Amino acid sequence: MFISNAYAQAATTGAESSLMSFLPIILMFVVLYFLMIRPQMKRQKEQKAMMEALAKGDEVITAGGMLGKVSKVTDAYVTLEVANGTEILVQKAAVATLLPKGTIKAL
Repeated sequence: MFISNAYAQAATTGAESSLMSFLPIILMFVVLYFLMIRPQMKRQKEQKAMMEALAKGDEVITAGGMLGKVSKVTDAYVTLEVANGTEILVQKAAVATLLPKGTIKAL
């Protein structure tokens, strides 16, 4: 009368139960991979390809905001001509953007 009926629960194996408890964590990692990790890897790949393709005469912007024309490229450094007769030496990693030809003259 005051005691409710007890019903038997279907027996589940330990492996099935543990997989179901880790499923939300696995799904969160998959979402994190596709929303954050994969696009970042793509940007790094594009940046590396741009640095390898630097050549004399390219116009670039450095991470510090300096605009210049590439006058010399070595393995780790790039020499930029920022004004007539004024050249600076920067690391290749400091090059942030490759500009279309003629952009500096248009400014």
